[in-house]
This record gives sequence, C-alpha cells and structure tokens, in this order.
Amino acid sequence: MSRKPAKSRNRLAGVVLDEATIPRGAADVDHERAVAIFDLIEENAFAVPGRDDGPYTLMISQEESKLTFDVRTAGGELAASIVVSMTPFRPLLKDYFLVCETYYSAIRTASPRQIEAIDRERTTLHNEGADLMAQRLAGKVEIDQATARRLFALVSALRWRV
Repeated sequence: MSRKPAKSRNRLAGVVLDEATIPRGAADVDHERAVAIFDLIEENAFAVPGRDDGPYTLMISQEESKLTFDVRTAGGELAASIVVSMTPFRPLLKDYFLVCETYYSAIRTASPRQIEAIDRERTTLHNEGADLMAQRLAGKVEIDQATARRLFALVSALRWRV
C-alpha cells in the first residue's frame, strides 16, 4: 500500500475572499474564481520568511486598485499582510483578457493552427503575469513559479469584468 507524502507546512491550505470588498459575480465569474482557488490550494509552495507556522490561509480583500493579502496561521494569527497594487497589472490584464476572449471565440471556428497560436500568446501573457506577481511579492512571501501562475490566475478571475 502506497502512502502519500506529507504535505509541506510551507503552503496555503485555504483562500478566503472578503465578500464585503470582493462581491460575488455572475455564475461564470464565481465558477472561475472557485476553480482558481481550488487549483491554488491543491498545489502550491507558500512560505512566510522567518516563520514556520504554516500551512496558511490567504484572506484577500480589495480597496480601490489594491488587493490586500492577509496571511494567517491555522490559529488565526496574522503572519503577514501584503498590499499589492493592481496598477502595474492593468495593461497586462487588459491584453490577457482580450487574448482570452479571442481564444474562446476561436475555439468555435478557427483552425487548430490558429487556436494554438492564440493559446501560445495567452500562455506568454499568463507567464508575464506570474512573473509580475512574483516580483510584487518578493521579500514578503516565498512562492515558486507554479504558485505565482496560480495566484495570477486567481487575480485574473477577481478582476474579470463581464
């Protein structure tokens, strides 16, 4: 019988959106948010420098063009509070959403070659968003590239306008 290896303490075990500042959206928007949260919790590497009291819960709230990431221990203690300005993300998110819309339209009518080209552009923009996320969080939390990608996917889902 095989056993799963124990999960690291340096991870997120939960993500909570502050409903007062990040209201629920249309059903498809809420679904995208739920999928992004599930993916992030399912597999991530997330550590708070100088601490070893994870796993953590990430509580996200929004005020104007800033997201606040409150990182809490299992006991509810605040381990870190990080304010991330969304201003640097705006041009990237605008391009990303445009390419995503193009991709979703293309999968109905375009050739496989066209769809692949659009998907490569979408992946490139997603990677740029992950890099920017990692830069904005550098020195505050330690994350790997895959976690940065999942965080960018979540931020994208939070910022999606229908």
